[in-house]
Amino acid sequence: MQNLQNFRDYYEILGVSKDAPNDVIKKSYRRLARQYHPDLNPGNKAAEEKFKDVNEAYEILSDPGKRAQYDQFSVFWKQNGFAGSKSSSRKGANQGNGSRTSNDVNPGKYDNFDTFIDQVFGVKSKGNKSSTASANTPKTDPFRTPRTKVSYTPNARQTRRDIEARLTLPLEKAYQGGLERIRLEDGRSLEVNMPPGMVTGQTIRLRNQGISGGDLYLKITVQTHHIFKLDGNDIYCQVPITPCEAVLGGQVEAPTLDGLVKMTIPPGVRSGQRLRLEGKGYPNEKGKRGNQLVEIQIITPSPKNISSEERELYEKLRAIETFKPRKDLLR
Repeated sequence: MQNLQNFRDYYEILGVSKDAPNDVIKKSYRRLARQYHPDLNPGNKAAEEKFKDVNEAYEILSDPGKRAQYDQFSVFWKQNGFAGSKSSSRKGANQGNGSRTSNDVNPGKYDNFDTFIDQVFGVKSKGNKSSTASANTPKTDPFRTPRTKVSYTPNARQTRRDIEARLTLPLEKAYQGGLERIRLEDGRSLEVNMPPGMVTGQTIRLRNQGISGGDLYLKITVQTHHIFKLDGNDIYCQVPITPCEAVLGGQVEAPTLDGLVKMTIPPGVRSGQRLRLEGKGYPNEKGKRGNQLVEIQIITPSPKNISSEERELYEKLRAIETFKPRKDLLR
């Protein structure tokens, strides 16, 4: 009799205990299958082998009959077969086809544990070089839809290739930069540290994130903002004020990309007049910021939105005011 070599502990592969319930085994399998999936590890041979081991282990341990047989037979893997052992006289747990028992198994005719698993459980081990690992069977790969069939050949080498993806960002995010989680069309999810001050048309290179070690190029588009407009490194916006604020001047709050700031309105400011907030514009590639131009808009309240007291004061003001804006029309 020959020893069964290359024994693989399926419980150890999935990182679970031998008494682990089915839900724990399934949860561990899903985590490991996602971690070592070939689509997420292009060109990584170690991940390919690990992915096949995880799938083989799950195929055995997720089936109650096969798991029971594995638990019974695997204890003898260091011995010279099953002959003479107490277990050889006992009936094994039913297999997938319900016919073969431990009495039917003679380990001496198998060269190694891979062949034994293949014949007893009907699992093609990774030692069979003629087999092709499928990356999408509904039972062993839950990360693909059942209708999608994608074959993965471990020995096939993909050509290193750069890819391009488009990323649209709100103006505030483009200005601040920082960590951004993006999801690519191939299903990958990446967390990218974006630079501050991004602009439409800018390309960001991510090394080794393309196909087979190629690069990924992110094409940036900055969304149109409902308040701010970019003009080079200057930012333009409008700020409404009341007639009283226009006449008397004073401080009002103006929006910027850094939040609200206090801005001084000079007395007698005109509608359409532009005031400058220095250094509150958009940064250039060196980090130096432009200015923010604030256009004043004098807004007259609707008669429906003023109180009776306000109306009375407006009447008194009209009676005593000396300003004549139309006096030069007839000259």
